[in-house]
Amino acid sequence: MSKIIDFSKTVYEVCKEDNEVIEIMKELGFEQIANKASLNTVGRFMTIPKGAVMKGIELEKIKEEFIKRGYSIKE
Repeated sequence: MSKIIDFSKTVYEVCKEDNEVIEIMKELGFEQIANKASLNTVGRFMTIPKGAVMKGIELEKIKEEFIKRGYSIKE
């Protein structure tokens, strides 16, 4: 059974549902996600797609990494 990650939810919501997301996102270049203050402030309105645009990281690369780790993407 695969895990589902909903890209329409905020980063805060996604991370609260699944702690593994924090490590995956850090490895993809979102280092600040490990900072609880950032997660609790910016993470409450930022989605993964919005963050990808801001950081200049291809959304397709992020999707591929989550799929590789057993996730299904919901958008």
